[in-house]
Amino acid sequence: MAGGVISAHEFDRLIAGEADAVAQAGVRVVPRAAFRWLEEQSFRGDADARTPWIRPARWGGRQALQLTSYAGIVQAADGTRIEVLPKVARAVGGGEAEARWLLVAMLRCLPGFRHVRAGRAEQLALRMPLPEVFIAEFLGSVRELVKRGLRGDYRQREGDLYALCGKLLVNEQLRRNSMCPDRFFTAHDEFSSDRAENRLLHAALRRVLAQSSTRENQQLARELAFVFGDVPPSPVPATDFAVLRRDRGMTNYADALAWARLILGGWSPVPSSGAHAAPSLLFPMEALFEAYVTRHLPAQLPAPLRLATQVRGEHLATHRQRPWFRLQPDLLLKEGQMVRMVLDTKWKLLDTRPGSTLNKYGLSEADFYQLHAYGHAYLNGAGELALVYPMTDAFQAPLEFSFRHSPDLRLWALPFCMKAARLHLPDVLESRLAG
Repeated sequence: MAGGVISAHEFDRLIAGEADAVAQAGVRVVPRAAFRWLEEQSFRGDADARTPWIRPARWGGRQALQLTSYAGIVQAADGTRIEVLPKVARAVGGGEAEARWLLVAMLRCLPGFRHVRAGRAEQLALRMPLPEVFIAEFLGSVRELVKRGLRGDYRQREGDLYALCGKLLVNEQLRRNSMCPDRFFTAHDEFSSDRAENRLLHAALRRVLAQSSTRENQQLARELAFVFGDVPPSPVPATDFAVLRRDRGMTNYADALAWARLILGGWSPVPSSGAHAAPSLLFPMEALFEAYVTRHLPAQLPAPLRLATQVRGEHLATHRQRPWFRLQPDLLLKEGQMVRMVLDTKWKLLDTRPGSTLNKYGLSEADFYQLHAYGHAYLNGAGELALVYPMTDAFQAPLEFSFRHSPDLRLWALPFCMKAARLHLPDVLESRLAG
């Protein structure tokens, strides 16, 4: 049985302690064995190649570890699972359930997670830890597949039958069954569900039986594993994944196999190093936020504007007729071939409440330089630029800035409402883009 699940948020600190210790705001207590393993991960490699999702820290004069801007699941060597949730939920007064719901909604915007079903996964996230949400999604996809029927193949087999079926092999019949006239040695076709796709699903079902800690997931996993009882689990998943068929008749398997690939592969886009290959599923929040904005922003754009991504066209300098230092904004708003606005997403919590001007609201000088360069490269020094941040209670209204030496460039800090999946555009900016 898997260990417990500990809920934390980005940038929380982890300390070693007893399981029943009371956690404080921004601090989570993990079992000592799990802490030792996590600490080992944080020190692997040199300063430039250490595990990116966790780092050494101090808290209250004692050794601690600090999570970084990654969210998802990580499992320590002792079986303790830690779900790391987006920090923005705290900034809008939400709890762990809301943060988990948001993370699932953001994951659905990644190309590799389109198999996360809309609505169902978010509802599960309101009442289950994140690892159990993913397991429930996998089990649900397998259940749907079983309802439609498992695919099988006809294979030729040779052997004795008590009724003639297929082709009688005369020589073998005379050699083996001359004294047994009630038997027929034949070559015949036999329908079997023993194929790569089903072996992989059976192996994944066995894996989640060992990992799941909720009664409903355990029960469904056992029921589905019984259905696959005649299919041996895949002994070498990588080999079976390599021979999967891509024909149209296998489209029903797509979602279940996508989950099986994650489960059997150790879950991990951000793999843990070391002797223990911990099952993990961790994502940089910058990438998740960009994917979330990219998915939902087109729905609110007026015609004929369109959203362009994967921009690679301009460079900052040339040297010996070769371009240097690519300028690659996250998003462009274009009308035909003309760029109307340049946008960059930033997973950072701004604070625009009174008294925050001393800290410049948490805005980065480097981001201003970056957008200034984008403005000259993509807008010829005149037009609209935007830094897009998650909306919070401390940042709800757009901010407008002008560049002292480029007065025709206007830079906006725009809030993106995570729950409504909508960018807050001021009226003046909407009119400029529509004009």
